[in-house]
Amino acid sequence: MKTAVIGGTGCQGMASHEATRLEVQTPYGTVVVYKREMGTHTIHHLLRHGEGHTVPPHLIDYRANIAALWQLGITQAIGIYAVGSISDTVPPGQIGLIDQFIDFTGGSRNSTFFTGGEAGVRHIPMDEPYNLKLRTKIIEEAAKRHISMAPKGTYVCTNGPRLETPAEIAMFRKWGADHVGMTAATETILANEAGIDFAGIVYSINWAAGIEPQGIGFIENTVIEQLVATIDHLAEAALTAH
Repeated sequence: MKTAVIGGTGCQGMASHEATRLEVQTPYGTVVVYKREMGTHTIHHLLRHGEGHTVPPHLIDYRANIAALWQLGITQAIGIYAVGSISDTVPPGQIGLIDQFIDFTGGSRNSTFFTGGEAGVRHIPMDEPYNLKLRTKIIEEAAKRHISMAPKGTYVCTNGPRLETPAEIAMFRKWGADHVGMTAATETILANEAGIDFAGIVYSINWAAGIEPQGIGFIENTVIEQLVATIDHLAEAALTAH
C-alpha cells in the first residue's frame, strides 16, 4: 500500500536522509516527495511549504501537492497541522484529531480540480471530510503508545499569512471552532476530490489571539520538534497498521 504524511510548520525533519527524493511532474507544477519503504508499505513525505519552508500558506500550490500524491498512487494520507487553540480541546503543547473544518479563506485559493470545461464539474460531499476508518486507526495506535490525544475537533482555516484578530477568534469560538490554522481545509477538499482517504492531526503551538490576557505566546521550538516527531511516528504506525 502507498501512503503519505503531509507536514508543515516544524516538519522539515520529515525529509529523512534514508528516503529517496522524487520530483513529481503534475499539470500544476513540480512537487518534491520523499519515499521510504517500510516492509510491504511505502511511506511518502511531502512538505507542503516546500523544501526549506519557503512558501507561505496562501501561496501553496495545493493542487500540485495533492495531484502528485494521486499520481504516485497514494490511497491514504495524514496531514499534520500546527494550530492556535481556540477551545481547551487541544491546549498548547497537546495533539488531537480533527473531524470537521470551517473554510474561512474567502475563495481566494485554487481549492478544486473541477474547474469546468475539460476538467469537468463535480460537487464532492463533505459530511465526513476526514476518513473515519483512518481516524480510528490513529486513535488505536495512540492508545497503544499511551499518547493522549483529542479524538475530534473543528478546525477553522484562515487565508493568512497574517494571524487572526481577537474579534475574529471570538467569532470563531461562537461558531464552535476548536483550532485555527491556514492550510487544512484546502488540502482536505482536494484530497477528497482525488479519492484519497484523509485524516488530520493537529498540534497546538499557542493560544489564539485574545484568549490569554498577556497576548500570544508560542511554545518552545524543542517542544514543537518533540510533538512533530511523536505525530510523525504515530501517523506512520496508523498508515502501516493492518
